[in-house]
Amino acid sequence: MSPMLSAGVELMLVGMGTVFSFLTLLVLATSAMSRILQRVFPPRTDADDVAGLREEEIAAIAVAIQLHQRVS
Repeated sequence: MSPMLSAGVELMLVGMGTVFSFLTLLVLATSAMSRILQRVFPPRTDADDVAGLREEEIAAIAVAIQLHQRVS
């Protein structure tokens, strides 16, 4: 192999290795941040959303939905 070709292959491998390493670290960091945020701020459930409403508010929302469905 000519020296110029081998230098090109070496440069290509170093560049691809650098990009692969960076992307691997990026995926690991994103996964770690996601796990940390899920522990600090657990996902809300439907029960959590309804628990904060009064019965009058729930009734008003139900009526509004029924009226909207009649119009549509």
